[in-house]
Amino acid sequence: MENKFPFNPKTLLIFTIFSCFSFEKMVECGEIGINWGRQTSHRLIPSMVVDLLLQNGIRNLKLFSPSENVLKAFAGGNIIEITVTLPNESLQHIVNPSTSAYWLQERVGKFQECNINVRHVHVGIEPFSTFSRNITYDNAKDALRRIQEGLIVNGYKNVTATTPHFTDVLKPNVKKPSEADFRPDLKPKMIEFLSIINASKAPFVVNIFPIHFASEQNWDIEFSFINNKSNFTIEDNGLIYKNVFEFVYDSVLHAMKKAGAPDLKLMVGHIGWPTDGYPGANTANAERFFREFLPYIKKNIGTPLRPNTSIDVFIHSLADENLNKIDLGAFQRHWGVYRSDGEPKYKIDFTGEGCDIYPTTAKGVVLMPKRWCTYHGLSKNLTKIKKQFELACKEADCTSLSVGGSCSHLTFNQNVSYAFNRYFQKKAQWSSTGKLCDFDGLGKIVTEDPSVGMCVFPVEILAAELPDSGGLSSGEERVCGFFGVVLILNLLGLLFLGLV
Repeated sequence: MENKFPFNPKTLLIFTIFSCFSFEKMVECGEIGINWGRQTSHRLIPSMVVDLLLQNGIRNLKLFSPSENVLKAFAGGNIIEITVTLPNESLQHIVNPSTSAYWLQERVGKFQECNINVRHVHVGIEPFSTFSRNITYDNAKDALRRIQEGLIVNGYKNVTATTPHFTDVLKPNVKKPSEADFRPDLKPKMIEFLSIINASKAPFVVNIFPIHFASEQNWDIEFSFINNKSNFTIEDNGLIYKNVFEFVYDSVLHAMKKAGAPDLKLMVGHIGWPTDGYPGANTANAERFFREFLPYIKKNIGTPLRPNTSIDVFIHSLADENLNKIDLGAFQRHWGVYRSDGEPKYKIDFTGEGCDIYPTTAKGVVLMPKRWCTYHGLSKNLTKIKKQFELACKEADCTSLSVGGSCSHLTFNQNVSYAFNRYFQKKAQWSSTGKLCDFDGLGKIVTEDPSVGMCVFPVEILAAELPDSGGLSSGEERVCGFFGVVLILNLLGLLFLGLV
């Protein structure tokens, strides 16, 4: 597909000016950003992702892993507004003004000095949710307060801090938005949270999983879509609710009002549609969801309780993550609009204009050789086959084989081949022993694509960068000018190679 925005230095300058002009004119419209998680074995080069965001008109990015090498890729430009995350595991380290000041300098200050537009901090990720874990992070409130104080004391005038929450902070089994409130065990904490962010004019952030919310309520799946094609609606004091999003959004507004913050801005930090590993999770439904949802956001339609209001949202997420935890289900690895190789899965117009287009493909990606590891199909030793299958899936991502998944229809031999190939690709098709595709004599390498229908047997990309683990680590260098030059040279190099 031809690029939406041909990318060369002259075009970049014109596009930057046009983007700034457009932003000023459309500032009151709902903003559409995207989340980028990087729990994957083969990562796209950060500078390639910068290019991808620019070409698709995405101006707001949230990083779950704000590593040094990732943030440096945005040096030399102020177009993309970045939200960085302080992970739950690091909340315990924000214990006093000095540690909050240190973290802010390491993840905000020194990058702003490089003309990197870090504007928002998310302190924790759904710290009180019991949906995805057995533990909660009760120190999140104190960490947020210290980060807020650090922003003020250390002169970060244009940076806001808040904490995103999942919908399970609301009391369960609510039948109408007006009945909604925060869970009784959480309400005192939520009142404090609202007080902290209200003082700094930061938004309250909620993460919404429409298909799951409908399933939990035993609603028709059609209620998950903005263009609900069923007859199912919910009436609440004269207000009519036709979809999950408006129901949840107004439920949170009612809870905020009951907690003493009726006028606080409410934004959505995470909304998406998985494409595998969950009932109804497929590319057709994901495309349909965003085709209606993004124009709905861009037109400032608002909700029954707040009509004609702009709502900022972050799409979840940029690309699949084959190392993500799957304690909730296989779908956790399949949120991406893109596959891990930078190929889009379905049509989506990130601008919210509703165009029937595929987003731009990542440029400069290099695939490993087109070869696959498969099961030769000759053994009758089922015990050995099962053992090798389980060993492969223990380390590699076999979630597409789960019930309802895109590869759940395979034959026995194809299932084993899929597992072998996922392991083979994760290990970059190579081992020092030369036996990566051996599997106790069960495997063979083939050069003909064994993909079956919608089930893709992938060939991985060449891993081209290593992330740091950063958060609160020390000893990191400041290299503003150097990385700004590197980014420009990378883009020029890709241009000369005909890759952009």
